[in-house]
Amino acid sequence: MPSPTPPSGLAPAPHAAEPPLAAPQSLSALFRAFTWLALQGFGGVLAVVQRELVEKRRWMSNEEFIEDWAVAQILPGPNVVNLAIMIGDRHFGLRGALVAVAGMLLVPLLLVLALALAYASFSTLPAVAGALRGMGAVAAGLVAGVGCKLAAPLARHPLGRWVCGALALATFVAMAVLRVPLAWILLVVGGAACALSWRSLAPARAGSARP
Repeated sequence: MPSPTPPSGLAPAPHAAEPPLAAPQSLSALFRAFTWLALQGFGGVLAVVQRELVEKRRWMSNEEFIEDWAVAQILPGPNVVNLAIMIGDRHFGLRGALVAVAGMLLVPLLLVLALALAYASFSTLPAVAGALRGMGAVAAGLVAGVGCKLAAPLARHPLGRWVCGALALATFVAMAVLRVPLAWILLVVGGAACALSWRSLAPARAGSARP
C-alpha cells in the first residue's frame, strides 16, 4: 500500500539537530584536554585541533572554529597556542588562558627534549631519515583533509561559496606559486576579504539598527 500523505499545511519533519555545544567543566579538564591535543600534534596539528575541539568535545562549532583559527593565524606566535589562549580565556578568564597554554607546552616540551636527545644519536640512520620524510607526507594529507572539512561551512558565509573559493585559490597561488611573503598576503588578500565581508553585511547591520 502506498504510504499515506501528510495532511496539507504540515511541514516535513526537521532533520536531526546537531548535538549542543559543551564546555570544559574545570581547569584540570582544560589542562588535560590541551595536553592530550598537543601530544597528538605531530606535524598535522590543525587536523588534531579541529577533530578534538569540534567533533569530539563539541567546545565550538565548525563556524566558530574557522573564525577563531583565522584570528589565531593573524596574531603573532604559534597558531594553536593563540587558539588555546582564546578558548581558555573564554571559559575561565586569565586562569583558563594560562592553564590552556601550560597544557599545550609543559608535557610536550619534556617529550621534545627527550626526542631531541634521541635524534642527535640516531639522525644519521637511513631508517630515521625515511621515517621523517614519510611523516611529512602524512602531515600534508591531514591538513588537506581538514581543509575539505572546513570548506563546508563556507556555503553559509556572507560572501558565498564561490567568492570564498576564489579568495582561497588566490591565497594558494600567492603562497605556493608566486612565493609572496605572508605579510603581503594578509594585507592584500586578507584585507580584500575583510572589506568584501563588511560590505556584504552592511544591509544586515542597517536592518538591525532600525527601531
